[in-house]
Amino acid sequence: MPRSRERPRFAQVARDLLAMTKPRVVLELLITTVAAMFVAARGFPDLSVGISTVTGGALCAGAAATFNGLYDRDLDRLMQRTRGRPIPADRLSVKTGWGWGSLLFVASIAVLAIGVGSAAAWLAVGAFAIYVGVYTLGLKRRSPQNIVIGGAAGAIPPVIGWVAGAGTLDWSALVMFTIVFVWTPPHFWALAWVRRTDYERAGIPMLTVVRDEASVGVHILAYSVALVLATLVLTPVNHMGWIYTAAAIILGILFLQRAWVVWRERTAAAAQRLFRYSITYLTVIFVAMVADVAILGMA
Repeated sequence: MPRSRERPRFAQVARDLLAMTKPRVVLELLITTVAAMFVAARGFPDLSVGISTVTGGALCAGAAATFNGLYDRDLDRLMQRTRGRPIPADRLSVKTGWGWGSLLFVASIAVLAIGVGSAAAWLAVGAFAIYVGVYTLGLKRRSPQNIVIGGAAGAIPPVIGWVAGAGTLDWSALVMFTIVFVWTPPHFWALAWVRRTDYERAGIPMLTVVRDEASVGVHILAYSVALVLATLVLTPVNHMGWIYTAAAIILGILFLQRAWVVWRERTAAAAQRLFRYSITYLTVIFVAMVADVAILGMA
């Protein structure tokens, strides 16, 4: 086959393999991981440990996303948001997906075990098991609490980062876990509100499908309050300074305001605004942790 035809095919396969890992989600997880690692170490951690943590974390998250896509390929074909993914669109075979996901998972555990330690590796295994086993295989098609329980998987990366930076676990790691854990439901329910028709078509019992809008709004608001409280708890637990505390208060007020509007207006437009802000919120709150330690803690 001429090279001019081989190269486009190779490039497309590479793009599809990358797409299977949901790189945007992986990036968000890595932000929480790196921030927790920096805060735990009170500065820059050992370079080799840092590289291994980021690499292993990215590989594990990518593996989990790949297996999620493999199992949910029938649902993805029914949903407008996901039907263009590599396997539903028949650009990649299921066999290729299994091989790719397995390679990523094995590599991730090896990198974390060798470069960071057994604790980080086992935490990654736990996150993978929750996302693939508990959420994808167990709850997604059966329970409206799927994203609540399954959200624990996305809350483990900052714990891995903390272990990498401090070498052990403490209450600060648990608070960071809690922040991401309670952030996940309002973030994802806001998206599910906007995409409710998609989830109905696929038969997925998201909260926005099985409960009325008033009930969903109350759930979103309740978890938003829990989120803001969790971010404030980190200040006394980890002795954070005014930079982080001010950011937590201001960002939290804005989050609550958007959640309140969702509950009051009960519209897809309000849910869309909350969803978009929630992504910025999580990034900035963890960046604020780093800024607090870098500017105040290392002064």
